Amino acid sequence: MAERAALEELVKLQGERVRGLKQQKASAELIEEEVGKLLKLKAQLGPDESKQKFVLKTPKGTRDYSPRQMAVREKVFDVIIRCFKRHGAEVIDTPVFELKDFDIAGNFDPMIPDAECLKIMCEILSSLQIGDFLVKVNDRRILDGMFAICGVSDSKFRTICSSVDKLDKVSWEEVKNEMVGEKGLAPEVADRIGDYVQQHGGVSLVEQLLQDPKLSQNKQALEGLGDLKLLFEYLTLFGIDDKISFDLSLARGLDYYTGVIYEAVLLQTPAQAGEEPLGVGSVAAGGRYDGLVGMFDPKGRKVPCVGLSIGVERIFSIVEQRLEALEEKVRTTETQVLVASAQKKLLEERLKLVSELWDAGIKAELLYKKNPKLLNQLQYCEEAGIPLVAIIGEQELKDGVIKLRSVTSREEVNVRREDLVEEIKRRTGQPLCIC
Repeated sequence: MAERAALEELVKLQGERVRGLKQQKASAELIEEEVGKLLKLKAQLGPDESKQKFVLKTPKGTRDYSPRQMAVREKVFDVIIRCFKRHGAEVIDTPVFELKDFDIAGNFDPMIPDAECLKIMCEILSSLQIGDFLVKVNDRRILDGMFAICGVSDSKFRTICSSVDKLDKVSWEEVKNEMVGEKGLAPEVADRIGDYVQQHGGVSLVEQLLQDPKLSQNKQALEGLGDLKLLFEYLTLFGIDDKISFDLSLARGLDYYTGVIYEAVLLQTPAQAGEEPLGVGSVAAGGRYDGLVGMFDPKGRKVPCVGLSIGVERIFSIVEQRLEALEEKVRTTETQVLVASAQKKLLEERLKLVSELWDAGIKAELLYKKNPKLLNQLQYCEEAGIPLVAIIGEQELKDGVIKLRSVTSREEVNVRREDLVEEIKRRTGQPLCIC
């Protein structure tokens, strides 16, 4: 136990060193060297026999944002972290500045953790309500097997893979020209690749390729197709198979992927009826990387891993653009009600009322001016996204009421002062006091 505690402390210190280097914008070579040391230390801790899930958590305060931008970021982060925790994740701070990661490490039966990662990805994107999306899946073993039967030499696997990965951005003809003209691939080999990589579909395509006379004779491809068929069974049980597309052009450029790979793209509405939706950019991605952690383990232990990353910066931009297009206000505060005055010389009454609301557990505030103009107070609510305004006026004081205004609908009602707390709680969804 003491040895493990010492290792954990070393991991923590090395993590802080890597974080510091990134913040100082040190050279890529130095950061890579220190990250390698960090991974070696983590590998020495060894795999846990129990189910391991962990989140690489992005620091929130690394840049200056406007209140509106901060509000958007907080909402996005909250959706992501709630989903991760719902799936049993432990949140770990790490120096990753643009992604939110969820990973499952350990030896488990095939495709069960992979299916859960895809379920998490779909849950997050659905909860964020950023538009229709599609998750493309493939398997590196299928890709490697396909290249082999098409006649691609081992030395060209990765460079051809990077060309194929561009098919979501450019046409097949452009990809073929790059493979033949720039990378020296024979035209007939490129054509054979084209016959495969332009196919996409669901489990029926997996079954079709399992019967392919050439692909089914390749051991790697056969293993990958078998796992994908099983994966689709689990995705159907999870109710997300309609969001998943088996896409043979998905390559994911990182060499450390060893099995299933996936990438989520937002879909653009077709310009004409009958056209397929177009992908307008990746917002999440991931896959299986069974060999990466073991590379840094001095004992050579294999630690199978599968995970996903959410592209939070891209999502932030999308959410902000859509809010601007819809001219929607974003709440930049959790305040539920602003205590306002309709005339001058009512500061004392505002202070008394806001104190009553605070004592009742209501999130309330007031402007720090003796005699603010009513229009300025209402504008402040609109800009900050405060939903309610409790307005005190001379007539209201005489009548023993408070004017409660909805900021969005601008509807105003007089509420008896003794009933104000209960009315605010009812409108904001807080539990009512049962006396």
